[in-house]
Amino acid sequence: MFMKKVLVLYYSRTGNTERMASAVAKGAQISDKVEVELTFHVEPKELNLFDAIIVGTPTYHHEMPMDFKKLFEEAAVQGITLKGKIGAAFGSYGWSGEAPKLILEIMKNRFEMQVESPILAKYVPDEKTLDACRELGKKVSENLMNRI
Repeated sequence: MFMKKVLVLYYSRTGNTERMASAVAKGAQISDKVEVELTFHVEPKELNLFDAIIVGTPTYHHEMPMDFKKLFEEAAVQGITLKGKIGAAFGSYGWSGEAPKLILEIMKNRFEMQVESPILAKYVPDEKTLDACRELGKKVSENLMNRI
């Protein structure tokens, strides 16, 4: 059986989304058959090396960070195929919180990925939210392990 690879890619200015990313990565590491990479940078061509991509993005001024916008635009331009891979998103926000939903929209509609519901935290993630993040990571890894 091949090792399944999960990417937990995040951007965090205040540390809130980073805390969520760490919880997601911890939850995803449920088996020695799943390799989890937690990082804040990846090149577009590297995206297709992963079986699942989980993006942690804060919302600033109703937008996702420019780095993520560029990453997905470049992946599309380069013809990167992510069809059928698992996608998920999470993030913190101050007043609007739409960035994770925008990421999921791109994953589903542009890249034809199978997406999970987002986890959102207003300001600082509490323990309940961090538990939900761990559960998201676990769910993604379980879904990968159940695929043939």
